[in-house]
Amino acid sequence: MIRIGAATRQSRKSMATSSPNPTDASPVDAGVYDATAPAFSPLYQQIKTLILRSLQAGEWKPGDMIPSEFDLAARFRVSQGTVRKAIDELATDNLLVRRQGKGTFVATHAEVHTQYRFLRLLPDTGTLEDQGRAERRIVECRRLRAPAEVARQLGLRTGDAVLQVKRVLAFAGTPAIVEELWLPGGPFKGLTLETLSDDQGPMYALFEAQFGVRMVRALEKIKAVSADQDTATLLGVSPGHPLLSVERLAYTYNDEPMELRRGLYRTDTRHYRNELS
Repeated sequence: MIRIGAATRQSRKSMATSSPNPTDASPVDAGVYDATAPAFSPLYQQIKTLILRSLQAGEWKPGDMIPSEFDLAARFRVSQGTVRKAIDELATDNLLVRRQGKGTFVATHAEVHTQYRFLRLLPDTGTLEDQGRAERRIVECRRLRAPAEVARQLGLRTGDAVLQVKRVLAFAGTPAIVEELWLPGGPFKGLTLETLSDDQGPMYALFEAQFGVRMVRALEKIKAVSADQDTATLLGVSPGHPLLSVERLAYTYNDEPMELRRGLYRTDTRHYRNELS
């Protein structure tokens, strides 16, 4: 149970008792919160946290329809308006998807419009869809002990088991990106070069379906670099060719770091696009 002051607790109980509609009672009084939810947060934020915990626990998996607003309101003993506001925020965060006339579903990287959510490299002319599906070649996939910097970013200890994956992405036969991925060994036990090579869908969709890991947000660092000999060979450019370095740390639910990705992008016919709001 959440620890709140006696006056605050009594105030909440009084509000719940005096309310003519029992669904307006706080979920704190319903005994559904623990100490991680601050007592002063808006009610819809508390409901958002509860729904997020259910997503994290796997109660509803990617692609599943979640209960209706009416059912969730009854479950958490709040109004439907409160639930609707919580769901609106989760939809804005790309964790849930509303479908008119069908309901609300857990977002998945397998959906066409979200497959390239984290890929910001676009052709100078046309759109991301115009350049077609990325052609992938897995260069290597190996299990090793985490170097200190990789361990630090993934929240591991130096020497913990990790997977290192290297791949090349091409569009219309022209190599465009070389990526090095670092994944914690535990959640991705059983991931092999053959698994990655045989799968033709988005990599994040594979992580969802086979390993129960969903990437929900990412932080990126971007800078200009020159191609070294190995990278130049993989991308079909000369050593010293200007490239865009994009380092991404992707998180699953509860802000748990789950993937460190370092990409080197050709930008002679493409550009990196980000939309700010």
